[in-house]
Amino acid sequence: MIEGESTAMPLALLAEEVADLCAREGSDVPAFERLLDSVLFWGFRDPDALVEALSSGAGTPPVGAARHLLGGGRLLRHIVSHGLRPGPAGGSGGSGWLELCQHQATDYAFGARTGELVQRLRSGDAIPCLLSRPSRPGGAVEPQDLVARLSAHERAGVRPGAADLGLALLRCGGGPVEPDVLRAAEKLELPDGPRVVGWLRQGGLPRPGSWREREAGEPQRPSRRRGYRTGRRVLIGTEAIEGRGEFPRRFWSLFRAYEPHISCPHSGPHSRDAHAASVLPWHPEIVAARQLAEVASVADQDGRSGAEFLPALAASEGPAGPAVHLALAYGLAAVPEADRLAAARALVTLAGRGGLDGALLGREIAELVGLGTLKVPLLTDSLRAAGGIPGGAAPVWNVMAAALPGLLAHTRPQLHGPLLAVGADSAALSGARGAIPEVAAIAGRPGSSQVVRQARRLRDSLAGA
Repeated sequence: MIEGESTAMPLALLAEEVADLCAREGSDVPAFERLLDSVLFWGFRDPDALVEALSSGAGTPPVGAARHLLGGGRLLRHIVSHGLRPGPAGGSGGSGWLELCQHQATDYAFGARTGELVQRLRSGDAIPCLLSRPSRPGGAVEPQDLVARLSAHERAGVRPGAADLGLALLRCGGGPVEPDVLRAAEKLELPDGPRVVGWLRQGGLPRPGSWREREAGEPQRPSRRRGYRTGRRVLIGTEAIEGRGEFPRRFWSLFRAYEPHISCPHSGPHSRDAHAASVLPWHPEIVAARQLAEVASVADQDGRSGAEFLPALAASEGPAGPAVHLALAYGLAAVPEADRLAAARALVTLAGRGGLDGALLGREIAELVGLGTLKVPLLTDSLRAAGGIPGGAAPVWNVMAAALPGLLAHTRPQLHGPLLAVGADSAALSGARGAIPEVAAIAGRPGSSQVVRQARRLRDSLAGA
């Protein structure tokens, strides 16, 4: 359905939904953005009733609640705590703002939209709808929906907000656009019309080139010091993208070249959730590359959890490349159980939409284990969990087939039994056939140890015995 003006929910229901969202640990991107769209609708039409409804229904949302709300949560807290009195709106990224951190690039885009929405709410701009509201679960905006919403702005005589339009464009454009949609866009009389037409014609944001970079040095001996890292990471850098000048300054970090080994104190789990992936649903590689160091820290240090991130990344519309697969590899060996389970779901989700390269993921896993970065027992648990998810056996086997030779060569024999058991289970359930020389060599040994028994199970399953 092509959307124009906002389809806002009643105030009483809005207050209940906001209260529920603030109490939840997880987040549904379309549901949240629908709430935001409804907040805008009522904020422009009956701001006093909106403030009263949110205050009575949700109370004052605690500062630490609902990490996933990002900028929108700050907007809701602002409305409940301060109302919509005229005055300067913070967070809009004015002349005093410095572009410092690429790890928070998605947060900056959300923050720009938040500041803009607060400013427009407080100034009484009666915009008809939120341009950047997703049309799909992963955050993508359909071209026809964007054109319809811009037409609604045109009919209302309202200029689109720069940040709202910027986020809408980033979410729009995964390929060729239908001719009738382009013709409708060409009829727009808004000053932004030609820009939108050009964006749709080029298919959205161009895909940047990337490179793979391994940390220098050799893995160090394990240490008991808290937070001390012993392995060596593999990270991804991305080249710059042209065209940032047409976007608000707070979007510019997304367009800059990303140097993977530049660290900063700003990144954290608030940058790793479903909303982060929804900023660039057609470009999960850009999002993943900027978060790889943080995802890796959950595996090789005492990093803080960001369990929503990987399933959302796997569900993104765009193609998954080395950055997404590396993020999965780190997540599968994460120390927090919630992150490992999230990575297992993400693996199956990515396979289900045809985006998983099992051989690539298997090779990355084997290399990171060899570099001392991933812990094999945690990795084994995650692969076992993924194999137990409906539709998970075949993708797990595809990963294991590529990973096993390296894992068997670079890990202690005590770890081989559980690994081979996961391989045997997934191979049997998926009906895989073939042969792995390293497995056959173990299976041919004398004796009946667990390692030998599981190797024989796997060998026989692959042989169809």
